[in-house]
Amino acid sequence: MFITKFLEDIGRYFILMGEVFRRPDNLRMYWIAFARDLYTLGVKSLGLVCIISIFVGAVVTLQTALNLENPIIPKYYIAIATRESIILEFSPTMISLILAGKVVYNNASTLGTMRVSVQIDALEVMGVKSASYLIMPKIAACLIFNPVLIVLSMFLGIVGGYFAGSITGMISSTEFIDGLQMDYRPFYIYYALVKTVVFAFIITTVSAYYGYYVKGGAVEVGENSTKAVVSSSLVLIVANYIITQLLLS
Repeated sequence: MFITKFLEDIGRYFILMGEVFRRPDNLRMYWIAFARDLYTLGVKSLGLVCIISIFVGAVVTLQTALNLENPIIPKYYIAIATRESIILEFSPTMISLILAGKVVYNNASTLGTMRVSVQIDALEVMGVKSASYLIMPKIAACLIFNPVLIVLSMFLGIVGGYFAGSITGMISSTEFIDGLQMDYRPFYIYYALVKTVVFAFIITTVSAYYGYYVKGGAVEVGENSTKAVVSSSLVLIVANYIITQLLLS
């Protein structure tokens, strides 16, 4: 039963994606929807991402410094560990999971409400490709803005670590900057951005699937929104492992 339902969901998901990526009928209408989704899904997440990144960067630095209290180990290793933790895992993965909770619920509940209130059916009656018009701008907005959020998160995480180390005296400013520059690999940024783009696609498409196919009323909209958050988070974690295995092994 579970396998049958799983395969049915996979099939319906790909059918929906086929409908989403159709050629738009009215580009102006899509641009307006894209601008709205860019603000709702991207710009409105800036404050959350900034605050979390600064404080997590500070915590990572402090915890690393406490675990490396050894006179043999140079202090700049604290900065190296902070940089690698933030770039490789925290910013691309943890921030994406946090955004999944916010963006996924927003997408699924919005589309679900439109479905149960017959707004999607009304669009279809008017000849509008509802799946493409409602979902494609959301995908484009996340694919474009999520990498910006992640790069900003990396920067602010490292800045938070820098100030935390300096204020507490666990690592001097000079040692921290020296550590950041030591053994730096630009490929890690590429790896993080690849993950970010894949995660952005997962977040928007999985949430859209659960919202678009809601049946029932307000209760079912809430249930499907919760399912969308759980499912997208699980897919994110699996995708994280696969991408890491492919790019870093």
